[in-house]
Amino acid sequence: MISELIIKNRSYRRFHQTEITRAELKKMVTGARNSASAANLQRIRYLIVNDRETVSEIFPTLMFAGYLKEWGGPLPSERPTAYIVLMTEKTPDVNLAIDIGIAAQSMLLVGAEMGIGGCMIRSFKREELSSVIKVDGYSPELVIALGHPSERVYITDAENGDIKYYRDGRDDHAVPKLSLDELIIKSQNR
Repeated sequence: MISELIIKNRSYRRFHQTEITRAELKKMVTGARNSASAANLQRIRYLIVNDRETVSEIFPTLMFAGYLKEWGGPLPSERPTAYIVLMTEKTPDVNLAIDIGIAAQSMLLVGAEMGIGGCMIRSFKREELSSVIKVDGYSPELVIALGHPSERVYITDAENGDIKYYRDGRDDHAVPKLSLDELIIKSQNR
């Protein structure tokens, strides 16, 4: 079942405009709360946003799908309906990036189980986002855009090492993955 959830958990960028409840968002954060954290420091804090006004204010601070240069991002009728912003105190920590990745993946897997799709976004306008969310003492590190997916995202084999995702002829989102042989390093001793 976890293998199926991993495949179902793609980076979705177009959504139906149906509500995601605070209870659903809290369930996703619970997935992060129960996940591993370096030295169990639990340094990440989570801002959950599902009110339409703040959701619409956050959207212009984000940059979607860097490989899709010709795509202007989701239309207003396809935009995320909720966000979870992962935030940290402004203290450097070498393990923080790992903890953020673990927490984000855990939340998205819980979301996938509930039929919620998302996209981790690290490309955002930090100062503009901070002025929208207004949380003193914490800095946004990652934004997870969420909604009920309205697009098909599928995995395909990478050709000639090209891993850039793209829209196919049906406007579905293809995600090329390297083969296992390309990913597994063979030791000289074996």
